[in-house]
Amino acid sequence: MGPVANYGATSDARETGERVEALLAELRARAGPEAAGAAEELVSCLVRLYGAGLETIMRTIGDDSRLQALLIADPLVESLLLVHDLHPLDPSARIKRALGRMGTGAEFLGVDSAGVVHVRLGHGCGSTTEVVEQAITDAAPETTGVEFAPREAPLLQIISRPAGTSQAGTT
Repeated sequence: MGPVANYGATSDARETGERVEALLAELRARAGPEAAGAAEELVSCLVRLYGAGLETIMRTIGDDSRLQALLIADPLVESLLLVHDLHPLDPSARIKRALGRMGTGAEFLGVDSAGVVHVRLGHGCGSTTEVVEQAITDAAPETTGVEFAPREAPLLQIISRPAGTSQAGTT
């Protein structure tokens, strides 16, 4: 195995999870199933331990929205709260928050009973769909998919010319 990476407070939780999976796979391949099983149990115990700690923290701060906002402002803490189903905001609020941060003009239309998120994109470029979908998945991993409603056609505004102007706009 290579050197142990330094996973500090600014580490991306998804990246860390992928690294744990890679290390477990490497352990399975090199040390065999018994050692890998022990390592997986160790990881599971640690996840339950920090999950219990996070649950205690969330119970302690209760409904204090100021403290909740401070916690979820940190991307790592927010992702850990999501992993343990402890995030103080419901999925719809998290999705609206994520879309608002993006500034793409995407409009949240709701989540249906199957867990599919419905969104209408603003008038941006086509690659926005992937970015919006990833933001929604990150904000609400418990949802089952994202569907994009057709974009609304821009309204053509027809106004009358002020009296006394010609077609070219001169008087």
